[in-house]
Amino acid sequence: MAAESHDAPSAGQYIVHHLTHWGNTEATGLIDFSVVHWDSVLYSVLLGALGCWVMWLVARKVTSGVPGRLQAAVEFLVEMVDREAKGIIHNERSRRLVAPMALTVFVWVTLLNTMDLLPVDLLPAIWQELYKLTGHDPAHAYMRVVPTADISVSMGLSIAVLLACLIYNVKIKGLGGWAHELIVAPFGNVKLTANPLSWLAFIALATANFAMQWLEFISKTISHGMRLYGNMYAGELIFLLIALLGGAFTLSLSGVLLALAHIVAGTGWAIFHILIIILQAYVFMMLTMVYIGQAHDKH
Repeated sequence: MAAESHDAPSAGQYIVHHLTHWGNTEATGLIDFSVVHWDSVLYSVLLGALGCWVMWLVARKVTSGVPGRLQAAVEFLVEMVDREAKGIIHNERSRRLVAPMALTVFVWVTLLNTMDLLPVDLLPAIWQELYKLTGHDPAHAYMRVVPTADISVSMGLSIAVLLACLIYNVKIKGLGGWAHELIVAPFGNVKLTANPLSWLAFIALATANFAMQWLEFISKTISHGMRLYGNMYAGELIFLLIALLGGAFTLSLSGVLLALAHIVAGTGWAIFHILIIILQAYVFMMLTMVYIGQAHDKH
């Protein structure tokens, strides 16, 4: 598909096509909330449902004797998340809710990331054939299959974590206590007196504290989502570049060498990418617990 010919797209067109989402409309700017990427929604929902179904299946058939492989894997995962949660969130009541949420995040993000291991042309080619059956031009059948390589998905997840942090700030400290913290940390407070200068100093310091608190919330949220997006987008792009090597196959020495390079590079990158897939899900889960754990700290 990536080979140069009258019928096949150029390398640039091939990559652009694979990096274009199946959506309701094109974005008119950097941020456009009217755009819905149906491919990201579809795979996120399906993989979320798959993860829930597998975990439910294991829980339903759990045995107290010698566990099967799947049960042993799930038990190891649950114990790992619970152990990490105990080291970060010391409030046992909060941990009962945060640990299952962290487990859900880890399983879901891992499944979303794993879509990157599928052959880059497999699902898009199937989608093109289905699109052709409707009488439309298959050249306009766009399909991206890695939801976490979509910035709207990764940032959506990080914003959900932000909302959880805000909820726990209010829950643990109370609305008044959290509001007080917003204006006294990190620079401290000024004791109010009859001197008007103390009031001016209090207002200036409270404004600086409030700005710094929200700057911290916003920066953590952006870095949380962008880290996941950046790594998965880069991995997806590298797979596309490797696929171009296979698309350049011809019955010549150079063509055969490119095909062999495609196999070797694709295999090597896929093996290495397994580590990235799990590591990024683990980092996202750990930061989720760390940020919620910080909501329990009082200044």
